[in-house]
Amino acid sequence: MENDTETKGKANNLVGIIPISGHDSFDFEQPWPNCMMPIGPAYSLLEAAVVECAYAGCKSIWIVVNDDIAPLVRNTLGNWCGDPVWAWRTMDPVPAESKRKIPIYYTSVNPKDRHKRDCLAWSVIHGALTAFKIFDQLSSHMTPSKYYVSFPHGFFPAYQIREHRKAIASSQNCYISFNGETVKDGRMTSFTFGKEEWLEFRRVIRTGTGRRVPGSNINDDLLLPPEERWSARYFPLQKVFDALNLEASHEIPVEDYFDITNWQEYTDFIAASRLINIRKPSKSILIRGGFNAIASDDQET
Repeated sequence: MENDTETKGKANNLVGIIPISGHDSFDFEQPWPNCMMPIGPAYSLLEAAVVECAYAGCKSIWIVVNDDIAPLVRNTLGNWCGDPVWAWRTMDPVPAESKRKIPIYYTSVNPKDRHKRDCLAWSVIHGALTAFKIFDQLSSHMTPSKYYVSFPHGFFPAYQIREHRKAIASSQNCYISFNGETVKDGRMTSFTFGKEEWLEFRRVIRTGTGRRVPGSNINDDLLLPPEERWSARYFPLQKVFDALNLEASHEIPVEDYFDITNWQEYTDFIAASRLINIRKPSKSILIRGGFNAIASDDQET
């Protein structure tokens, strides 16, 4: 990450990050993952986050999910989705060939970080680092220049950011706001960041405690109480992402935004959603596409 080159003007590779792994508490108590709570007919919070990344213009989407639920998530989303800008070109003579695919990748938090610093914000940091390492090894032209974070539990109709794609793809950071509140206020609102912000996020995580009393060494044999160890795993979003400079960023205000992190917020959302008319864009974006073997045509499942 430290070797990333600075870009000016338009971002060359906008990478979408969807964090799922973390120690944030939810009280849904359902047999399926919390990020897959339904928000419409056959439409879940996680799928809405993928749609948001597609509307934002992400070239790829990285979902940070641990191995226990990764198979279910992958079976639901597939390996790629469609770009909505290229999905409804009715006047195109060959629309099937002009459609653009956005690959979806899945990564899990490293075992050494689990139950130590794997808060939801750490999933964002880890997902960005994983995307950077893999793309940078493939080609310098694929090195991510900007990262777009979409939280599954922060929902708003994604079509609202369609007109802001150029701003999101620029070198200037952007952030979603609702009634003047942002991720720095604890809202699960989306934002973009680059190399410098990533370094600041990591510095905050590193201020968390370990097993020993801060400042002591192994010879002192001073251990923290169990409830005070590895405090970074409980760091809230506003603490880690406080380094964001919103004054120098492009604001994207949205309407009909909801935090859906507990049952009360979920019931409030369901009651309000009757006026929003939420529909799953299954035939245009959420295709559940899969990649075939090399030299074979890709199939839509």
